[in-house]
Amino acid sequence: MAVSLSSVILPLYLVAIGFDTVHIALAISCGLAGCAGGTFIATFWADRVGRRTMLMILGLFMAMGGLYLACRTNYKIIFMVTFIGMVNGMGRDRGLGLTVEQAIIPQITIANDRTKIFAWYNVIVDMGNAVGALLAFAPTILRSFLGVPLISSYQAAWAFYSILCVTSALIVSKLSKNAELQETKPIQRLSASSRGKVTKFAALSAIDSFGGGFLTTSLISFWFFKRFGVDESFLGPLFFFVRIANSISHLAAAWLAKRIGLVNTMVFTHLPSSILLITVPFMPNLPIATFLFLLRELLVEMDVPTRQSYIVAIVKEQERTIAAGITNLTRSTAWALAALLAAPLMGNVAIASPLFIGPGLKIIYDLLLYRSFRHLKPPEEISG
Repeated sequence: MAVSLSSVILPLYLVAIGFDTVHIALAISCGLAGCAGGTFIATFWADRVGRRTMLMILGLFMAMGGLYLACRTNYKIIFMVTFIGMVNGMGRDRGLGLTVEQAIIPQITIANDRTKIFAWYNVIVDMGNAVGALLAFAPTILRSFLGVPLISSYQAAWAFYSILCVTSALIVSKLSKNAELQETKPIQRLSASSRGKVTKFAALSAIDSFGGGFLTTSLISFWFFKRFGVDESFLGPLFFFVRIANSISHLAAAWLAKRIGLVNTMVFTHLPSSILLITVPFMPNLPIATFLFLLRELLVEMDVPTRQSYIVAIVKEQERTIAAGITNLTRSTAWALAALLAAPLMGNVAIASPLFIGPGLKIIYDLLLYRSFRHLKPPEEISG
């Protein structure tokens, strides 16, 4: 809920306090860079300090970032705050939290159910994202019915964001010890048999995420804002339905993966979603653009539970945190770099340029992924 709320209101809040396009993208990029830094720490230290402890630290740092944004509008310090507070403009958690949780899930289920559990995990996450997107409508309500000033209405939303983050940390503290690494000692490097697979998968994931960095929720919100003049009163409900569509795609992915395999599901659903997105900037009005965007969202997330399930299936149990962390670290870093590059492109080339570059890179990723991994099966597909 918190991540989705922040991704919708972040660009609108920055516009309200005087940021231009370049500085908005820089702030988004700093937040994603902070997520990458958190992922790096989790990759090599979560199993040492404890997975629960690491998730609690995440919630508290996010809360501190939100509290600053709720109280101050200092132009220069905001970049540092979005970095340290890991203020995520992506619209969904793809950083420290995902890395740790991705290592926990496989050890509390069996191989044949792993993808299904990842699918339901992502459904729950997206339900929270959907509610968070609706909460982004709150500043409009505060202004319209209570007469709250523009900046203050956004600051109230940041205060609630901080409450959500603290609540998350409290819930995590109640996880059982089954969430921690069991029986084996934490490792600091991958085995020779896993290193090549993880390195290649992470490198390909970086291409996908570099494309995704042009397509963060914050940047897409900003594109709809500039192209059609809509604000959070439209964008909040829009991204509510986006997350509902994503939830449907997660469950469909688990069903489809049982029949055609994890890699085939990743590729054959991701390709058409990118093609759909490329058509959105050509649409003449808001209803058609919105329809095609939502149609794309029915497909685009089908590779998420399958990808999460796949990378932890092809390595050893004690390697899961590092394998997931390396993959997510390359993804987070690529998102941050792409978000930084998106700003000058939107400001100096074309406001819709990210909607062409992002899907184009994702198409390249899909083709390379299929070529590289179509013959490497997870255990349940080998055993049938």
